[in-house]
Amino acid sequence: MAETWLRCTECKIDIPYGGRHYLCSVSTCKRSKFRLVFCSPTCWDSHLSTVRHREAWAEDAVAPSKEVWAREQAAAATPASAPRPVTPAPAAAGTMTVVRRVVGEVAPAVAAPLEGVKLSDVTDKDVLIVISKLKKYIKDRSGMNCSDSIADALSDHVRSLCDDAIRMAARDDRKTVLDRDVARPRR
Repeated sequence: MAETWLRCTECKIDIPYGGRHYLCSVSTCKRSKFRLVFCSPTCWDSHLSTVRHREAWAEDAVAPSKEVWAREQAAAATPASAPRPVTPAPAAAGTMTVVRRVVGEVAPAVAAPLEGVKLSDVTDKDVLIVISKLKKYIKDRSGMNCSDSIADALSDHVRSLCDDAIRMAARDDRKTVLDRDVARPRR
């Protein structure tokens, strides 16, 4: 187990350090956060049938050595430019800690324990955009290609629109966000 670099995404066979493996040629399958590796072209082919890439091929690759992999993981774990998240103080023994997600304005009595915590620190940073649909739209509309980094920027815009819509629904004392709560796009 100590000599295993990663496991095959499809069949879960161990891929050893320095071992031969295959990668999908599509950029979204090569992301460091969502790394897909395959032990054989057959496993890559089974991946292809589920994701439906238009143009893709299996790229032959060699796994890094144990030392190189450790350095990559250490570098990825501690980015120098990223701010460290604010963590709440641990609760006393025998008590339960409840984390609240605050979207609107907070009462002063509640805000005191939450000082220094930003909304962006407690929300998920998942991609909210369907990348394949976005890339197709941009390609069909302009003939241009689309960078993978656009998904994070657009997801931030969608989160902002959703937060505003939530506030609008709350102002009307509703627990349902309606289409009229979402700001209209500028054209």
